[in-house]
Amino acid sequence: MWLKKGQLKWLLLSVVVIIVDQISKWLALQFLQLHQPVNVFPGFNWMLAFNTGAAFSFLGDAGGWQHYLFSAIALVVTAILIRWMSQMTPEEKLSGIASGLIIGGAIGNLIDRLLQGKVTDFIDWYYGDYHWATFNLADSFILLGAFLFIVEALFIADKNKVVLETKAKAEAEHE
Repeated sequence: MWLKKGQLKWLLLSVVVIIVDQISKWLALQFLQLHQPVNVFPGFNWMLAFNTGAAFSFLGDAGGWQHYLFSAIALVVTAILIRWMSQMTPEEKLSGIASGLIIGGAIGNLIDRLLQGKVTDFIDWYYGDYHWATFNLADSFILLGAFLFIVEALFIADKNKVVLETKAKAEAEHE
């Protein structure tokens, strides 16, 4: 299951995502007060919040067992994506980027769960009196990775398949 040189860059992307996420959370913890919004522009605040659940505080008040569940999910998803990454072809760049983003985001939030027992959130989008659930950069990277997987599945996967089939046919003719 060792990653090849071309695949290591996607794992390096994960490391960059983790570092950016953890620095952003450290800054939020240093400069923001809990539940005190700092307006950046209309519709957008920085606001420190904590989440013991998953997206949108799902299971946030479940009593603590969810901490272990979401930590396990992060580890399993990471292992699956690294395994998949080890089998990617050079043509599957978007899948590599998507995997790197999701792994980095999952590990970024896992670090929070393991060190604090909760995830640090600080991005607050709103319209009028309606506020979207507060989130963080790790969540954003996970969402972007999922979006890239969808784009690839809908618009690129068939093109990659044609490229691979053409290469295989050309190699077979040269033998």
